[in-house]
Parts: sequence; C-alpha cells; structure tokens
Amino acid sequence: MKALLLNGRTRKNGCTCLALSEVAKTLNAEGVETEIIQMGGDPVRDCIGCNGCAGKGQCVFGDDKVNEVIAKAREADGFVFGSPVYYAHPSGQVLSLLDRVFYAGAEAFLHKPAAVVVTARRAGTTASLDVLNKYLLNAEMPVVSSTYWNMVFGPAPELVEQDKEGLQTMRNLGRNMAWLIGCIEAGHQQGRTPPQAERAHWTNFNR
Repeated sequence: MKALLLNGRTRKNGCTCLALSEVAKTLNAEGVETEIIQMGGDPVRDCIGCNGCAGKGQCVFGDDKVNEVIAKAREADGFVFGSPVYYAHPSGQVLSLLDRVFYAGAEAFLHKPAAVVVTARRAGTTASLDVLNKYLLNAEMPVVSSTYWNMVFGPAPELVEQDKEGLQTMRNLGRNMAWLIGCIEAGHQQGRTPPQAERAHWTNFNR
C-alpha cells in the first residue's frame, strides 16, 4: 500500500512540507509506504482546454510535472494534496497542476481515498480547503477526514511546530487514511469492486 503526497509549495522545507511529513510519518508507522512529490520552483502551465488529452491519459504538454504526477498516481492507493494559503486561496501553481492532472488523468484517482492539507499564517484556510476538496469530489474519491479541519498555522516551520493541535490533526489524518486504504484493500480481496457511475447526461444550464 502506498500514499502519494504532493507539496504544492515551491520551497521544499517550508510549513506545508512539515505538515505533510507529519502525515507521512504516521502512514509509515501504520504500514503504508509514502512518497512526497515536491513541486519546486519550475513553472507550471495552465490548462488551455484543448481536449488534446482525451483518450490519452496524459497532458499534451510534457515540460512540467503534470504527467509525472499522473504516472505516479496510477501506482498509488491514496493521496494527500498540500498547499500554502496565498491571498486566502491555494497557490496558483498547485491549482494549475491539479486542473491538468485531474482533467487528463482522472482515471488514476478514481475511488482512491484522498485528503487536502493547507497551511497559513492566519486566515484563508477553510476557503482553500473548499477549493481543493472539489477536485476529490469530482473524481469520486473518498475524502479522508480528521479530528479538525486539515490545517496547521504558522508563517515558518518552527512556529508550525508549536501548533500542537494542528500536528495532532495531521497524525489523526494519517491514521484515518491508513485505515481506509486497508479497508479498501480488504474489500478488493473479498471481490468488492467500485461502483460504476452513470454518465449518460451532461447538460448546460442554458438548455
């Protein structure tokens, strides 16, 4: 069993990385292998709506991390997407990446448990959680919860370390994710298969 964690901040060792690492340590203790993908400072294209990815399972643009994330997602059993809060919303970089990842490679995420983690100095956390959770809901992914909203507070890692409840929330999230991944695996062994969604209807609001 493996969980993939995405650090949506350009700085490798910042607050978001600390929060994700706390989740990862707990997952490891529960027998789940983890990998943290660092986005880094390289530019990420926005989706241009060309539909060139249709039927291909990857984006037509291969000059950033999008196709790498999709390829790794196919081998993963669960996900945690992390982002700092900028101007009361997630980082533009992580939104550009996730727009294209879920548009081009949604089948790699279907029915796999996932969670979102955000970090902030002060405000904008719940709005950012709401934005990022919409990717999971649209991809039929079971959303993993914790004992509070999945957030930590602090403008620097040493201050995040003082957010004892926030780090506790990360550990509880890791335990819940490990449990759910294990339950899904046990269901597969018993012949339980994911449901098949109806997709016959796709309408616009103006007709």
